[in-house]
Amino acid sequence: MTETVEQKPNIALQLVSVMIAFFVMSFVDSVGIATNYVKADLNLSDSLANLLPSMVFLWFLVCSVPTGMLMNKIGRRKTVLISLVLTLVALIVPLAGKSFAVMMVSFVFLGVGNAVLQVSLNPLVSNIVSGERLASALTFGQFVKAVGSFSAPIVAAFAAVHFHNWKYMYLGFMIFPIISIIAIAMNKIKEEEMTGRVATFKECFSLLGDGVILLCFIGIICHVGVDVGINVSAPKVLMERLGWTLEKAGYATSLYFLFRTVGAFLGTFILARWSAKKFFILSVLMLLVGVLGLIFMKGMWPLYVSIALLGFGNANIFSLIFSQALLHKPNQKNETSGLMIMGVFGGALFPPIMGVMSDAFNAQSGAMMVVGVGVLYLLFLALRTKEAAAA
Repeated sequence: MTETVEQKPNIALQLVSVMIAFFVMSFVDSVGIATNYVKADLNLSDSLANLLPSMVFLWFLVCSVPTGMLMNKIGRRKTVLISLVLTLVALIVPLAGKSFAVMMVSFVFLGVGNAVLQVSLNPLVSNIVSGERLASALTFGQFVKAVGSFSAPIVAAFAAVHFHNWKYMYLGFMIFPIISIIAIAMNKIKEEEMTGRVATFKECFSLLGDGVILLCFIGIICHVGVDVGINVSAPKVLMERLGWTLEKAGYATSLYFLFRTVGAFLGTFILARWSAKKFFILSVLMLLVGVLGLIFMKGMWPLYVSIALLGFGNANIFSLIFSQALLHKPNQKNETSGLMIMGVFGGALFPPIMGVMSDAFNAQSGAMMVVGVGVLYLLFLALRTKEAAAA
């Protein structure tokens, strides 16, 4: 009885420590608003500024499989600790200066740290809670992450207005990885012995020979590309069309993440009544209307509605595509999962092309056209979801 009483607060503390790590995971979504501030600080072209988010998401292609191998060698808890240290470094570096090189280094550390964290944190949670409580814990973790994504533009604007330096956002966020590192390091989370083998690069990429997996992989690339593209460009659209300052227009990113959070929450209930295909099509149609709004609309409220539709529409697409891929290859879930996570590097592909197009058109409508191409592919994928699943 005494042992049980002692374990309860320990498990509670472990859960709190990993939930703070979920908040740290959200820092990758600060890349959009940070890119806009760096662009303004250094007077960069869109083409050059949009290389910054690429430096973050490129590492999902490189780090996904090696992180799995690292977890097998040193364990999940130590792998999460490494990711938190890398993220802490990413927050410290920008305070060293304002140069483009400094911010590139920061974004590289942020990308590597976040890629490692996303691969290792969810499995670590499974060592703390199990059964029905695991799904609840992971869902709450995603909610905590969403709160962080929503708060970053608000904190950056607050720092810019009240302290005349948006980078103080990093000072505010720095406390979270520090607390999480200390808490996770102090709590010896018991892990099961690693007996399985992690899929190699060759095994993951060989799945691209399957038509359905290939379509889903490209779908993940487009989904993340659209997500990062809106994150980066929505404030620019408001500045261009409405003449707003960056501090005011930056709230567009928070609006996007707010509706993405609401969409993810409601999606759980909608999918209990609707087929995945119907909801997939509806979600992409919302994206299409939202993108068209950001291309053609000029008023404040039409632009706000467009951003909200993009947030709600993009909320569940990752899980819809991911589940379709896993159902298609039920005997190769590890390889399929690794490949889908690699697809997150779509966030590195879209921003540079968007930057070139916005510079070519001298308007953000050029960038939105690139996002539109990604949305059109998602519509194609949604319409043939049933055929693909049966293939």
